[in-house]
Amino acid sequence: MSHRQIFYQIVFGTKNREATIAGQHCEELYKYIWGAINNSNCKLYRINEMEDHIHIFSDLHPSLSLADFVKNIKVASSLWMKESGHFPKFKGWQDSYGAFTYSIREKDIIINYIKNQKEHHKTESFFDEYKRLLIENGIEFDEKYLL
Repeated sequence: MSHRQIFYQIVFGTKNREATIAGQHCEELYKYIWGAINNSNCKLYRINEMEDHIHIFSDLHPSLSLADFVKNIKVASSLWMKESGHFPKFKGWQDSYGAFTYSIREKDIIINYIKNQKEHHKTESFFDEYKRLLIENGIEFDEKYLL
């Protein structure tokens, strides 16, 4: 048996950052994504969305690459969102994503941060939030590719 403790906050936006995922069916979306994560032998700790992006906090099974894990979530959820009819304006997810690692000491902080996304975004835009996450995690970036 492998033992691991790999916590990721994964963030990705809708295609063209269009506000297409809000609504009464987000709980169903969360459950669907939870199923995709669970089927990957990973554990979901928290998920939340805004109209134009989603935050996922989960662990990562050692048999998976991060890129394959995110791809599986995005492909499965995109297909479900389009087929369900609950998100009629949804065109897909953007190609890129952000993934940030955290320690066990930060676990509850990140869970609460994701839980409070709606309140948080009253004072910080997604662009500013994503830029801040990149800076806080020491990730170099070119701002022209963030939009």
